[in-house]
Amino acid sequence: MCRRAAGTSSPDASTARIAVISGSFGAGHDAAAREIRLRLLEHGVTSDRLDIIELYPRGLGRLLKAAYFLQLRTVPTSWRWLLGQLESGNSILGHLVERIAHFAERRTAAALTGSYAAIVSTHPLASQTLGQLRRAGQVRVPVFTYLTDMSVHALWVHGGVDAHLAIHDLAAVEARSHGAAGVEVIQPAVRDGFGVAPGPDSERLRRAEQARHRERFGLPLEGPLVLVTGGSEGVGELVAAAHDLRDLGLGHPVVLCGHNEHLRHRLAGEPGLTALGWVEDMPALFAAVDAVVQNAGGSTSLEALAAGCPVVSYRCLPGHGETNAVALSHAGLAPWARSPADLVVAFAGLLGSCQDVVSARAVALEGLRLQPCVATTILRITGDLPA
Repeated sequence: MCRRAAGTSSPDASTARIAVISGSFGAGHDAAAREIRLRLLEHGVTSDRLDIIELYPRGLGRLLKAAYFLQLRTVPTSWRWLLGQLESGNSILGHLVERIAHFAERRTAAALTGSYAAIVSTHPLASQTLGQLRRAGQVRVPVFTYLTDMSVHALWVHGGVDAHLAIHDLAAVEARSHGAAGVEVIQPAVRDGFGVAPGPDSERLRRAEQARHRERFGLPLEGPLVLVTGGSEGVGELVAAAHDLRDLGLGHPVVLCGHNEHLRHRLAGEPGLTALGWVEDMPALFAAVDAVVQNAGGSTSLEALAAGCPVVSYRCLPGHGETNAVALSHAGLAPWARSPADLVVAFAGLLGSCQDVVSARAVALEGLRLQPCVATTILRITGDLPA
């Protein structure tokens, strides 16, 4: 966890309050909002959490959420096309995004009438609405966008936002390429964050904990376990990924189905793998497994890395899943396996005796640990910017 840096200027902790606006399209945005609030509280600054979904009128937010997950489940390649069109500057879709943001303006402005020192967004739709309000003068305090992913789509960036907080240098470069203002690189805000480097006995202690956590989750006590995850809604080719891991002999797949009860029931009783539903204590689950195979590159990947668990990107979701996989790979944090053969190579490097791979990953993780805390950055900039 972060601590106040010497000389940090910030609002009076006894009166300062910050609004954090998430978007419950997936648990990652909410998780980032929760961690930012915890880090602010360490500095004595309280905060309120809002959900952009609930700030749209007449159930529009819930409709957008349902449409998003329906798209990912039924025609996922269309999501890649949509993001590509927005990236290319398609004027029709760009105007549509502006209109969607406009729909949430009135209720968002009303929700922010309290004496807030700053506003932080952890979702691109919230950033679009806040940027418009800030540019129009309806929001008169600094607005921040916390960029949750390693890759940054143009939808995340709005000219009215005062500062964009990137979790890696690669994300910062991409944000700037989209015209983002005030880009700062900060430490990822995830549970069991990167603030403490692993000690010499960390691996031994991790192994000692595995049996207890495996028993708690009803997992096999022997052999390597690989967590297969597709986010809170269990979307993507999780079944195929699990079958590949099992058939290649890379480990016993543990499929994290999240809220996708249909998937959990489908996999229940299938030999050679385990299906889990929603899990609250993710650090304990990371301690139980030997590696994570993910398809989206969101908060689960960062939480696993923070917990010292190797991560591989595989059978990625079209669009943001693929771009995040590229960024994670280029950063040296997680290889992207594009085929079963690549998956074998990735596991040999991460879990085998390839010292070069292990060392490169350790250097990449240390780079994340050395970045400033998101809370100290927000409070410093809030103190520097005029209201």
